[in-house]
Amino acid sequence: PLGIHTGESIVIAPSQTLSNREYYLLRNTAIKVIRHFGIVGECNIQYALNPNSEEFYIIEVNARLSRSSALASKATGYPLAYVAAKLALGIPLPTIKNSVTGVTTACFEPSLDYCVVKIPRWDLAKFNRVSTKIGSSMKSVGEVMAIGRNFEEAFQKALRMVDENVNGFDPYLKKANENELQEPTDKRMFVLAAALKNKYSIDRLYELTKIDRWFLQKLKNIIDYYTTL
Repeated sequence: PLGIHTGESIVIAPSQTLSNREYYLLRNTAIKVIRHFGIVGECNIQYALNPNSEEFYIIEVNARLSRSSALASKATGYPLAYVAAKLALGIPLPTIKNSVTGVTTACFEPSLDYCVVKIPRWDLAKFNRVSTKIGSSMKSVGEVMAIGRNFEEAFQKALRMVDENVNGFDPYLKKANENELQEPTDKRMFVLAAALKNKYSIDRLYELTKIDRWFLQKLKNIIDYYTTL
């Protein structure tokens, strides 16, 4: 979300809440931008997109292999650094073999039949007088990447990897608190779990958190299954 540092954000690939029209709008804009600047090699572009309209802003253009690029490369299996090095040597994309498939070339965009979730790791308890609220400054000390057949599986795996004392999307770690739901913090996901356990509706949670309803429904699925068990 806008106002939260990329390194502080939970990232999901492939995109789950963009419509086909929005996806191709941003994709085509990205191609126009790199052609305008004459970029050959690796580049990632960050957008701010209004979910209620097609209004968007370009907030960052990184013409280099950034942390976001490394995540995209690992998540998709597309060797960005390797391909960028080949391009720098003057070797065109159609002649570069895709090292993953061994059949297609680097021209083909990666297509995922799985879900990847990246969650930052915070260790704020070690620091004195540090606010637990997350924002534009980066406070995380690392991150984990989990792969699953669907969002629920990948999200649960990522939570367990972030903290060895956490068994997943546990509704008993924190208490439901509307003030805490409104402020992004390192533990808000567990406050959200408690709220879902307490029968908060998806619409009410959307009003408080502004987290997309698609994600809220998926998180509710986890809690519902937890309750059934």
